[in-house]
Amino acid sequence: MRIFIAGTALLLCCSAPFFQAIAQPGTSSTQENEQIRIMEDTLGILSFMIVNDSLQENRFAATRMMIPTLVKALKIKNSFNYPFDRLKSVSIQYPQDSTFRIFTWQLFVDGEEYRYYGAIQMNTPELKLFPLIDRSHQVEDAAQAVLNAENWYGAVYYGIRKINTQTGPAYLLFGYDAFSFFNRRKLIDVLSFNEGKPVFGKAVFPATVGQPDPSKRFILEYTAEASVKLNYDELMDLIVFDHLIPVQGRSGQGEMMAPDGSYEAFRIKKDGLEYIPMLETTKMATPPRPSPVLEQKGKDIFGRTKNNTP
Repeated sequence: MRIFIAGTALLLCCSAPFFQAIAQPGTSSTQENEQIRIMEDTLGILSFMIVNDSLQENRFAATRMMIPTLVKALKIKNSFNYPFDRLKSVSIQYPQDSTFRIFTWQLFVDGEEYRYYGAIQMNTPELKLFPLIDRSHQVEDAAQAVLNAENWYGAVYYGIRKINTQTGPAYLLFGYDAFSFFNRRKLIDVLSFNEGKPVFGKAVFPATVGQPDPSKRFILEYTAEASVKLNYDELMDLIVFDHLIPVQGRSGQGEMMAPDGSYEAFRIKKDGLEYIPMLETTKMATPPRPSPVLEQKGKDIFGRTKNNTP
């Protein structure tokens, strides 16, 4: 269950003035890097506290400090070129064309409540920053909703892939949502820009076994006890994800979804995505070795001929 407290919106809305800045992208100077590095020391501590502090009030306090401190660092000239490597619990994703980067992180409140925070930093002559406000509690049909920065389906993004659509370029955002105590979600959101402003959700996903209708956002919801794959596979040149089947949950949880060991996929085409219902498994005519190595007389554990010379 996604629970929302008004203070989340207020916090980010109050921070919005910080997100107005002007800077020239280019190569950062030593002085600029040093200014950001000093702030990064503080940000690194705060981001660690948000994830690891045992007290809820300390996690909230760290979040309240994190937002304006990060924005202050991003207001420094040429900040787009600074990697923020010390922010281990903050995901920073860049598309292939480096037209922007997106920061996202998660705040754990309790077993049934998670909140998500983020910002998009554009790589433009005049620096533009868009705060992302998690309104996922208000989204009635997450697979079909078209949202904006002020109404964002919150998630931590762990991957990004640019695609072409019939109406122009878009970006697939691979994300994780802790969602609830019993269930997790992985999703692919679609980011595009309309008159320079971010839009989330676009009709690029064909119908699948799990989502029988074409959708604007692809979502896998599964039991928290399972591990599920949803990512772009460079070797296969496919978006690969687990095929989920219903299973009986524990302790009266009812029916839940879990992977069955097979995979589905999307293929990125010139004008959208193509659905592959089932990936074929490669069958080998013979095993890699005709017999176990250790049963081969005169061979060592690497399969090499032994040298009996003392």
